[in-house]
Amino acid sequence: MSKKFYITTAIDYVNGKPHLGHAYEKVLADVIARFHRAQGEAVHFLTGVDEHGQKVQQSAQKHGVEPQAFCDEMSAHFVTLCRSLDISNDDFVRTTQPRHKKVVQDILQKLFDEGHIYKGKFEGFYSTRQEQFVTEKERLPDGNFPEIYGEVIALTEENYYFRLGSHQQWLIDFVEKNPGFICPEFRRKEVLGFLQKPLGDLCISRPKARLSWGIPFPFDPEYVTYVWFDALINYVSVVGYGTTESGSYWPADHHVIGKDIMIPAHAIYWPIMLQAIGLPQPRQLLVHGWWTMDREKMSKSLGNIVDPLEYASKYGVDAFRYFLMREMVVGYDSDFSHEGFVTRFNSDLANDLGNLLNRSLNMIKRYRQGLIPAPVEKDENDKSLDALGGEILPEVIRCFSENKTHEALSLLWQLVQRTNQYIEQSAPWALAKDPAKAAKLDTVLYNLAESLRLVSVLVAPVMPTVASKIQDQLGLREKQVLFPQFARWGLLPPGQPIGEAQPLFPRIESDDKKARA
Repeated sequence: MSKKFYITTAIDYVNGKPHLGHAYEKVLADVIARFHRAQGEAVHFLTGVDEHGQKVQQSAQKHGVEPQAFCDEMSAHFVTLCRSLDISNDDFVRTTQPRHKKVVQDILQKLFDEGHIYKGKFEGFYSTRQEQFVTEKERLPDGNFPEIYGEVIALTEENYYFRLGSHQQWLIDFVEKNPGFICPEFRRKEVLGFLQKPLGDLCISRPKARLSWGIPFPFDPEYVTYVWFDALINYVSVVGYGTTESGSYWPADHHVIGKDIMIPAHAIYWPIMLQAIGLPQPRQLLVHGWWTMDREKMSKSLGNIVDPLEYASKYGVDAFRYFLMREMVVGYDSDFSHEGFVTRFNSDLANDLGNLLNRSLNMIKRYRQGLIPAPVEKDENDKSLDALGGEILPEVIRCFSENKTHEALSLLWQLVQRTNQYIEQSAPWALAKDPAKAAKLDTVLYNLAESLRLVSVLVAPVMPTVASKIQDQLGLREKQVLFPQFARWGLLPPGQPIGEAQPLFPRIESDDKKARA
């Protein structure tokens, strides 16, 4: 049974509509999935939504609907986000699905039977906003709790606890011995720093009298499962946990998550849960940063929310995907501005790539009746373009394989810009006036088309629709997607007719208004 490349994203809480951060995470995971498919690997890409918890129950009550109806409505927004951004996920999990609930209950029963879960009394404070218990040590010097916790109430109640603390040294050892487990490296150091303090055990239940919207405990129906314990299990619940089929997927190759949910959920709770149930760890937690605006975190209260669907609709899905992948270094924060988007669009896409495509195809049509000529006569200028294509190719693939998407695109645009420079240096319009230079003109026109073909293959994980359109305009009957087969210089067949040249990226005028929610 062969192992698939398995990639997951965090599942999104349905208490609000999708925002730029959700869009970025989906596109990043999609680019990784598409790259591995282009490498010829079998890929399984999972995303989805988290539908349980107190905030969902309260929001449903506020809207005067049942929690399930509220979840159905809100989950549809995240499905639409995936479809609208051309996300190629193979599955979409909802934690209210029976297939997920059953596995959560099976795991709870297993952990209880093996002594990993016990019942105890809690006396302290509870944050509804974070849906977690807090203690005196979280208080600020002025006696208040940090704003992130919202309203904090005193609470005393019995609950079930998962023994985190007994696995703390194991987790420290594992993270230290596996430097690639958490990426980037500085996030790994944050986790090790967090683990310097003793771990308390995790409260994994809520009394039904206080919270009814959750998965019931199999051994005590008066309790439901804490939303984070429930949610983290999705990564194994939908790929056959407890069956031989799970071996085709688990361990996951990448968990793509935001920095705000790395600690404690994905880097502390989840590894220890997996260790307790006897499953191997995912191969890597790929932790990304936040999008900010004017160096401030986006929030509704500040009015600086970006609507990803509006940008994708107005300026094109692939252009939006390109901007997200080009601007953010994976793992770090990045600042979003409409002006920055317009500059990147007009410079990289309209001027560099779009103009190169239009000029090249129009000259092939004008000078060679729309047929790709055969390269015959090469000088040093031609050879340097060929060489650059050959040099960039393995580096672009290496960057994609290391999830350095911004570097892959930066390298690829060196080829785009060099090809534009090649046009000016070769001056095909001048060559066309001299019949004695027909062979040289053939070589120049072929190189332009071949450079575009190679760009279309390599850019496909980021801009799949644009890549397809470039290949259509080059007259390629079958789409060239697989890197091992098509990511090589010189594969464009001479003599084939090109398609119709059509602008891909109409320039954005400077007076366009910002696309914000």
